[in-house]
Amino acid sequence: MDNYFKIGRLAASIGLEGEIILEHNLGKKTDLAGVQAIFLNSTDGKFLPYFLASAKASKANEVIIKLEDIHTMEAARKLTPKDVWLSEKDFNQHRSDQSPVALLGFHIISQGKDLGEIIEIFDMPHQILCTIIINEKEVLIPIHPANTIKLDKKNKTIEVDVPDGLLKIYE
Repeated sequence: MDNYFKIGRLAASIGLEGEIILEHNLGKKTDLAGVQAIFLNSTDGKFLPYFLASAKASKANEVIIKLEDIHTMEAARKLTPKDVWLSEKDFNQHRSDQSPVALLGFHIISQGKDLGEIIEIFDMPHQILCTIIINEKEVLIPIHPANTIKLDKKNKTIEVDVPDGLLKIYE
């Protein structure tokens, strides 16, 4: 089974031919070269592929994409706003190593215990919020220099000092 990583969202349709602005958090300007498909999450939790007909970098965090079989502004508008996911291979090829999104797939360690894998990143002005799953619940863990103990890129772990009582609110 493939792993998928959330990279942003389809923000708006543009033009009359069905082009869509993809706002991403990959940390660098990209035209998604080599990416055959993006994935949207369906209501039943499955990832549906949408094949790229073209993609061109617009701004540092935007790509204008054209999807196969989407030929009108109305059809494109139905896909907005939706979260966009990439396969692990495509994600690793297009993300910046310096971007917070590079922490996706890392495991958060606190007091020697593996709390879980980072499945989503929210880049906030003063910290990064990482989403992990604990007991089938989404848990937000803040990451910033004051609570980061060790970042191990080789083993894909980040050791943090979780604020007192934070995990109790999710019980």
